Amino acid sequence: MPPPRGGRERREKSDKFQTFNRPKIKVAKTTAAGVRFIDYKDTESLKKMISGNGKILSRKRTGATAMEQRMLARAIKRARYMALLPYVATAS
Repeated sequence: MPPPRGGRERREKSDKFQTFNRPKIKVAKTTAAGVRFIDYKDTESLKKMISGNGKILSRKRTGATAMEQRMLARAIKRARYMALLPYVATAS
């Protein structure tokens, strides 16, 4: 059989199934600890939910549900306003 026109070679289809890597189901630290409400005064746990630059970590990184992420964001913003947490990372 002559090669197809256009200079391209056709690859044979392989009989492999397409694989998808399913993400692991993350359990938020607040859910695992049994916390129902995230408080702005608990700065130690809030610091773990902030990146090195001072940004709030996403749900994908924290494993929080939508409701927990809203509570988390609200608590971090309140703690920043009360000067319990920094708005930005300190320059070193």
